[in-house]
Amino acid sequence: MAAVKPGDVVFIGRACSVQFTGDRALLIRLVSLGEVDPYNGWTWLTGYVLDARGMAKDKRELYVMRAGLRVAPAPAVVGKQGRRRRVSPRVPA
Repeated sequence: MAAVKPGDVVFIGRACSVQFTGDRALLIRLVSLGEVDPYNGWTWLTGYVLDARGMAKDKRELYVMRAGLRVAPAPAVVGKQGRRRRVSPRVPA
């Protein structure tokens, strides 16, 4: 397991828990990681689920095997492209 810290993007998959297999795997930006493992090797973590564009969709608390956490490359954040609007200058009356 790589050392993970708040701010890292981690991959939550089968190695963390069987509930995250296949299309249920998540990409999470960590907010906090539990300091005390309630059971040997397991920990609570809090983070934001990232979508394909790298935007936070949902805040989650997860109970996972610490050894299964994998640091993932952060996805490039792609913002919405705004339409430029031309504004005519105001003429004082």
